[in-house]
Amino acid sequence: MRAAVLHGVRQPLSIETVADPDCPPNGVVVRVLSSGVCRSDWHVWSGGDAIALPLIPGHEYCGEVVAAGANVQRWRVGDRVIAPFILACGQCPSCASGHQTTCATQVLPGFNCNGSFAEFLAVPHADANLTALPDELAPPLAAALGCRVTTAWHALTDRAALRAGETVAIFGGGGIGLSVLLLAKGLGARVIVVDIDADKLLYAKGLGADLTVDASKTDAVSVIHAWTNGGADLSIEALGMPQTTIPALKALGKLGRMVQVGMPAGDHTVMPIPMDVVYGQQLSVFGTRGMPAWKYPSLLSFIQTAKIDLTPLVTRTIALSQASEAVAAFDAPAPPGIAVITDFAG
Repeated sequence: MRAAVLHGVRQPLSIETVADPDCPPNGVVVRVLSSGVCRSDWHVWSGGDAIALPLIPGHEYCGEVVAAGANVQRWRVGDRVIAPFILACGQCPSCASGHQTTCATQVLPGFNCNGSFAEFLAVPHADANLTALPDELAPPLAAALGCRVTTAWHALTDRAALRAGETVAIFGGGGIGLSVLLLAKGLGARVIVVDIDADKLLYAKGLGADLTVDASKTDAVSVIHAWTNGGADLSIEALGMPQTTIPALKALGKLGRMVQVGMPAGDHTVMPIPMDVVYGQQLSVFGTRGMPAWKYPSLLSFIQTAKIDLTPLVTRTIALSQASEAVAAFDAPAPPGIAVITDFAG
C-alpha cells in the first residue's frame, strides 16, 4: 500500500510503498476514504510527543471495511465506518464504566501504531469502537469526527456540561475551536473566539461567533470580562500552550469551568497556572482527551436534529503527497479550517 512515513523528527514524510496491514482477530482492516491532518500529528512530527519511529502518522479517519477478523461480530466487508482516535479494549474496568478514553491498553493509530496517512489501516477492538458512517455524511467531514468534532462534543457535553444561555470563550480558532463553536451554538450558547490570526477570527465570525477577540492587539481577558459583565461561564483551551491556558482561566467568572482540550507537549507539559484565580473565583478545571465510542449516537443525532452544518470545517482537500506540507504548516498559524487527505494515489 501507499503511505506517508515519518522516519525522523521534523523530517519530510516519505511517500513509500509498504506492506498492507494484517487484520487483527478482533479487528478489521479499512480502506481509508479520508484522513484529517491534525495539530496532534504536528506534535508527533515535531518531536513533542515521544513515539517510536518509523511511523505512519494520522488518527482522524473514516473507511470501508475490506477484511474482518474471526472474532468480529458487528462488521462485515463493505461496511463504511468511523472510529474515535482512542481505540479502547472494551473489557477493562475503565471501559466497563464508560470511560473508554482512560483504557489502560488503548491503541492510538498514528501514535503507538501506524495510522491513517495510508491507503489501508488496521483497527483493533472493532466491535467496541467502530460506528457506522451515515450515508449523508461525506467522508471528508466524517474524518473530522475522529478527533476534533468528537473531542469538542465530549468536552462540552460531558466534562463541562454546557447549558443553553451560557457563554463559552474559545482560545484557539483552529479545528477544535471551530468544532466547539459550531456545537456550542447548536446547544444554545453565546460564543467568543480568541486568536491572534485575523483570517481565523473572520472565519469564526462568519460561522456565528458572537464576539471575536484578537489577542495580539488587545487584552482578551479584559475584553471578555467587560463583554460578559463578569467573565465567561466556560472556557475551552484548544492549543495546549501557557499563552492560551492562562488567559482561558483568567477569562472565567465566578464558579466558571475550563476544559483543557489542547494537548500540552514538549516545553508546555508544565505551565505556571494562576492558582490564585482558581482559588479566588472558585473555578473548576477539567482535562479531556478524545471521546468514548458509545457517545457517537448522541453526537450524530445532535448533528442531524439540530441541523449542524459541519461543511465549513473542511476547507482543504489534499493528496497524500501533500501531507508533509500540511503537517509542517502548524509551525505557524495555519489557514482557517481543516485539511483532509482524500486522494491516496496522488
